[in-house]
Amino acid sequence: MLRRGFRFSLLAGACLTAGIPAHADTLKDALNAAYRTNPTIEGARAQQRATDENVPIQRANGLPSVSANGSYTEFLKQSSGNSFVSPERSATGQVSLTVPVYQGGSVKNGVRAAETRDLAGRASLRGSESSLFSQVTAAYMDVILQEAVVGLNLNNVNVLTVNLQSTRDQFEIGSLTRTDVAQSEARLALAQGDLRTAQSNLIAARERYVQLVGKAPENLQPPPPLPGLPSSVLEAATEATKNNPDLIAAQENADAAGFDTEAAGAARLPKVNLFVNGNGTNYLGSAGSSLIPGAVRNFTTTASAGAQITIPLYQGGRPAAQERQAQSRESQALEQVVATERSVIEQVRAAYAAWQASNEIIASTQTAVSAAALSLEGTRAEQTVGTRQILDILNAEQELLQAQVQLVTARRNAYVAGFTLLAAMGRAEARDLGLDDQGPLYDPVVNYDRVKDKFWDWSFDKDPVTQSTRTVDIPPQDATIPVQEQQTGSSGNAPAG
Repeated sequence: MLRRGFRFSLLAGACLTAGIPAHADTLKDALNAAYRTNPTIEGARAQQRATDENVPIQRANGLPSVSANGSYTEFLKQSSGNSFVSPERSATGQVSLTVPVYQGGSVKNGVRAAETRDLAGRASLRGSESSLFSQVTAAYMDVILQEAVVGLNLNNVNVLTVNLQSTRDQFEIGSLTRTDVAQSEARLALAQGDLRTAQSNLIAARERYVQLVGKAPENLQPPPPLPGLPSSVLEAATEATKNNPDLIAAQENADAAGFDTEAAGAARLPKVNLFVNGNGTNYLGSAGSSLIPGAVRNFTTTASAGAQITIPLYQGGRPAAQERQAQSRESQALEQVVATERSVIEQVRAAYAAWQASNEIIASTQTAVSAAALSLEGTRAEQTVGTRQILDILNAEQELLQAQVQLVTARRNAYVAGFTLLAAMGRAEARDLGLDDQGPLYDPVVNYDRVKDKFWDWSFDKDPVTQSTRTVDIPPQDATIPVQEQQTGSSGNAPAG
């Protein structure tokens, strides 16, 4: 139900923006574009397909093998005592069939290890997708944040420009001093510097968006609410220990390392093979006897079949060393499970704390913005009657701007922390986000089923081609913001965002 809740929430967000212009982007659009065109996720899928091939590779060790070899020989000098058969040349061919019957369990455990690592790879692929979605969400929210910050700073510059002109006018008529003008000029110059910094940050945020999503952001819409967020950090941690894909991958890799240990121990056990050999030799008409013409045939064949058993008696300590080595790697994999679990717990608790803190900051800064706006209005009124100075107005405007920036920043941080929390809990994957209604989702099981039983040596795929999109042709981003963004953040009006 929680997964469906997230899905329906994003769908609802898309529906709510149905009336906006066609060129506007939603968070779901960004996530879908990244899911289908990002080179990092395409590379992770290719890596998983390579992992799939380990299963038929390991299984091939237990299947029959057929080999053939041939040779051509010129006899440059014959033995002086060999007067009965004296061939000048020969062509020899051999065909061998070997059927493994018992390999000490190495094949069985090798296949099990490969299958288990394939499961680990699928979990890692899920983790790669969730990580990409978290990065895209952060980039999406960063663009919205930096657009708001640029709008606020731009409006601040406009207001300070008007203030400076008013201060100069009042200085001309003698109601203000040169100090008041200097203070206004200094504050405007600082605001212009802050605007340039904000514009640079916006360009960087947009370029980061282009890198992840593969296209430029266009009129990004507010994201939908995040459903299914936990009611306590304990609930979040418990869910994460069950569903976090990175933790699942670590556990599967530890299981696979156990099978590796069993396979390494098989090196000291007997091995049984069946074999069939066929040989043919053709002297190419050069074999003969000077004593009995025609007594020697120029073409001979032989065939043999049997069973071969190999019983290792002593191998210099190699099998024991290999098994101890595998046990150490298994121990490393087991410790990695605990390390991953620690990392997941830390990530969940930190994200939960950041989410909670950001929500509290939002509540407090909303009050601060309202109070700062009221303070600015009162300060301006008091300055007109001579009880306040220009510096008081400048300070009040700066306090309002800081409160507004803190508010939009807290909203960004709360959303990103909430999404990160859901991703760590295993609740922010492609199907949870409703991306399957934009086209079929990538299913790693399809390729696994396609290749797991292949045994033909000449079965190969087409040459790979790049699946992701390039961004070199996308124009460089600028700091232009929609007109409405510039209007909502006026320092003397209601707070933006």
